[in-house]
Amino acid sequence: MKTVAQVLVDWLKSLEVQVVFGIPGVHTIELYRALAGSGIRHVTPRHEAGAVFMADGYSRVSGRFGVALVITGPGVTNALTPMAQARADSVPLLVISGVNRRETLGKGLGELHELPDQRALTRTLGPALHLDDPKALPGLLGAAGRALTSGRGAPVHIEIPLDLMAAPAPAAAPLAPAVSPHPDIAKARARIRQARRPVILAGGGCRKAGPQLQALAEAMGAPVVLTVNARGLMHGHPLAVPASPSLDPVRALIRGADQILAIGTELGATDYDMYKDGGFPDIHGMIRIDIDGAQLTRHYAMITLQGDAAELLPGLAPSSPAPDGAERAAETRKAALAALTPDYRAEVGLLNRISAALPQAVLIGDSTQIAYAGNLYFDAPRPGGWFNAATGFGALGYGPCAAVGAAFAARGKVVCLTGDGGLMFHPGELMTARDEGLDVDFVVFNNHGFGEIAAAMREAGAEVIGCTPSAPDFEALARAFGLRYTRGDDEGLPALLAGGKGPRLIEIERPKVQ
Repeated sequence: MKTVAQVLVDWLKSLEVQVVFGIPGVHTIELYRALAGSGIRHVTPRHEAGAVFMADGYSRVSGRFGVALVITGPGVTNALTPMAQARADSVPLLVISGVNRRETLGKGLGELHELPDQRALTRTLGPALHLDDPKALPGLLGAAGRALTSGRGAPVHIEIPLDLMAAPAPAAAPLAPAVSPHPDIAKARARIRQARRPVILAGGGCRKAGPQLQALAEAMGAPVVLTVNARGLMHGHPLAVPASPSLDPVRALIRGADQILAIGTELGATDYDMYKDGGFPDIHGMIRIDIDGAQLTRHYAMITLQGDAAELLPGLAPSSPAPDGAERAAETRKAALAALTPDYRAEVGLLNRISAALPQAVLIGDSTQIAYAGNLYFDAPRPGGWFNAATGFGALGYGPCAAVGAAFAARGKVVCLTGDGGLMFHPGELMTARDEGLDVDFVVFNNHGFGEIAAAMREAGAEVIGCTPSAPDFEALARAFGLRYTRGDDEGLPALLAGGKGPRLIEIERPKVQ
C-alpha cells in the first residue's frame, strides 16, 4: 500500500498537474520523496509567498488550478497573503502543507513551527482540509478536487500531520464530474427580449465563456462592460467597453440601460466604486448569473440564475438585437478615455503600443501607475492577457512572482510591469526566472519610492512620510542575478520588448517621488 504522500502525488498526476511551486523543508520531505520520479515539474522560488503567487499566475494563464507546497508554520503564514489575493479574484489554488504531529496539536509544547491552530488561519480564505486518519484520504482529496474544479474558484488548503505523511493509505478515487445547476431561464429570457437599451456587466466568471458572451451580446445588441478580470474578451469588438465602471461615462451607460445582465462578477468595490464616491447607479432590477450560489444572495437582483456562464448564456438570446448597442458602446469608450487624467491616458497609450508590438504577450501588473491606468481603461489583445493585484486584495509584490508562474503556461512572452517599490517585495523571484530560463521581461518603472501613496497623502492634505525608500542599482542587481539588463524610456519600451527574449530586467526611469 502506498503512503499518504505517494497517494497525494498520484492524485495530482490524475488531475494532470504538470508543475508545482514550492520550497522543501524538513516537514515536507515525504512529499518530495513522492514527487521524485512522478513527472511533475518542481519550481523552487525564494519565498513561500512567491510560490503561491506563482501558482496564482500559472492558474490564470493555464485555466487550471495552481499548486504550491509549503512547510508547516511559517510556510503557511507566508502563504496567507497570496491565498487572500486568490480568494479576492476567484483563482483556484491548492496549497499543501504539513502540520505538527497529531498528539501535539493545540497543546503549546513548543514544537518546531508550532501554531495554536494552523488550519484556523486558512479556513476563512477557502476550504481548509485536515487529515486525521489515513483512511479518510480519498474523501478528503475528493472534496479538494470538487472545490478546485467547480464553483467560482478559491484557494484550498490541505494539511497533513507529520506522523501521517508516510502512513499507508488507500488510493484516491477518480474525480467525479461536477454537476451544474440547471435553472429555469424562461423569465430571464423574456425580460431580455423586451429590452431596448440592454447592458451586460461581464466579470472574471466569463473568462471561459468568451464565445458565448460575444454571441449573446450580438444577439442582444448590448454593450459589454468588462471588469479587470474579464479584459481581453471581445477584443476590438464594437460592443466591448474595456473600461472601469468606476468611471462616470461608464456609469452613465449603465444608468441609461433598461435591462442589466450581470455575468460572473461579484460587483465588488474595487471595480465598481474604487473612488468610494457612492455614485454607482441602482441596478437592483438586474438579471444576475453566477456559478456561486452564495454570491447571488448579495446585491439584490430581480432574477438570479446559478450555473456555468458558458452553459447558460446561449439560452438567453433574444430573436432580434437592440438597434443602437454599438453606438452606445463607442460613445462610452470615447468618453471613458477622455475622463482619465493626462498622465493616465499616457500610460494607456504605452500599454496600447506594447500590446501592438506583442499581441500574444501576457501583461502582468503589480500595484504601480501603469497597472492602475490599465485597470481604468485598456483593451487587452487576448483573454487572460492582462491581470494584476491592484484590484481585490491589492497585494504589493504580486507581479514578479505571478509572472514567473504564468510563464509556465504562456505560449509566448510574459511581461511584468512593476515599480521599484513592488519589485523589492520579491526580488528573489527574478533568480527563479533565471534558473528556469523563462521568457519573462521584468519592466521596473523606477520613481525611487511609492509614488501613488505619496500622491494620495498630498491629496488628503497629509505630510508625505515613508514614501521614499531607496531604490537599488538595478543594473548591478541584474548583473548579480545573472540577468540581461537594459535601461530605456516609455517611447522605446515597446521596441525593446519586441526585440529580445528574457529573462531580463528593463529599467524605465521616472521622475523621483517628492
